[in-house]
Amino acid sequence: MLIITAPGQGAQTPGFLAPWLELPGVAQCLGRASELAGCDLVRFGTTASADEIKDTAVAQPLLVAAAIVAASALSSFSGAEVPADAAAGHIVGELSAGVIAGVLTADDAMRLVAVRGRAMAAAAATEPTGMTAVLGGDQEAVLAAIARHGLTPANVNAAGQIVAAGTLAELDAFAADPPAGARLRPLQVAGAFHTRHMAPAVAALRDAAADVAVADPAMTLLSDADGAAVTTGKEWLERIVAQVAAPVRWDLCMRTMADLGVTALIELPPAGTLTGLARRALPGVAQLAIKTPEQLDTARDLIAGHLAEPDAHGHGHLPEWRLIVAPAAGTFRSGADQQQLGMVVARGAEHPVAAPWALRPAEIIEWLVEDGDPVSEGQPLVRVQQSREGA
Repeated sequence: MLIITAPGQGAQTPGFLAPWLELPGVAQCLGRASELAGCDLVRFGTTASADEIKDTAVAQPLLVAAAIVAASALSSFSGAEVPADAAAGHIVGELSAGVIAGVLTADDAMRLVAVRGRAMAAAAATEPTGMTAVLGGDQEAVLAAIARHGLTPANVNAAGQIVAAGTLAELDAFAADPPAGARLRPLQVAGAFHTRHMAPAVAALRDAAADVAVADPAMTLLSDADGAAVTTGKEWLERIVAQVAAPVRWDLCMRTMADLGVTALIELPPAGTLTGLARRALPGVAQLAIKTPEQLDTARDLIAGHLAEPDAHGHGHLPEWRLIVAPAAGTFRSGADQQQLGMVVARGAEHPVAAPWALRPAEIIEWLVEDGDPVSEGQPLVRVQQSREGA
């Protein structure tokens, strides 16, 4: 089983698109994308400096356009639609994955990412916020320390790789009181992405998404909100909007890949980040980071060896579990039953933690916190699946 993945912000490097412009039609494709994004993606992808392409309003459309160009090259190379059993995108790469899975058009993806990038940059400029990578340490201890300082675990990439985000004052306090056994590395980003600080950007993206027509995925499509496979275009678009201010769980995407029996992973340019994470989390899975067009032959060989038979997979066999996260920072209190899982108590207010299904109770797979634990907004609390009783 083959999955195609698209990287997120931070993967871009100066000049990474230059060799792709040698392929027929790529210059025209990037020209169209530039018009929709409102910035010169050809220049930013070829001659711009590292500082220029750090700009959120530039980096995001550049990454989505690059992934779409490379996926189109794979498609034309094979003489068919994008050849894959599944797709997944890391952060803004989810828009690229949506195009690959047939949920929305490339033009609509570029329109959305242009709004997303500008809105997130504007939200970041309203208050001094930032992000710090936490490398190593016990995961529960790291999450507890993040919650203690009022921060959000904005990105859980893999075991031992968590990104804390919040105000600069909160991050300074966190740096002075780090979790045992962990190394902290401040990230050079404009703000606290995937936290409550991005709420204004959510509103802007929701307005833009109202005009986008979507279809149901033509292949398995994973969401990095919780690693779940999304089966409708409507749900996918809702998740894309919410994702701007919600934590990213790429570790759970890789867990789902393992559950699905993925045997090969291809990462679109600018590649390297996701294959690096998969090397440890998905042992035995063949991986290819496509960085230049010269690797398209290798990609075709990998596809031929790992693409599933047409009837060997389908949405009827997808994992059905969901990850429930904390709706606010505070203290977690266990609930009385499987429908009302608990609540987060914060400053005298009670925020319910409920299963996403109204008619049947949740079947708990794994508790990730205990009664009385401090939790941060967006922190994973429990993995559940819909009970089959009465189905």
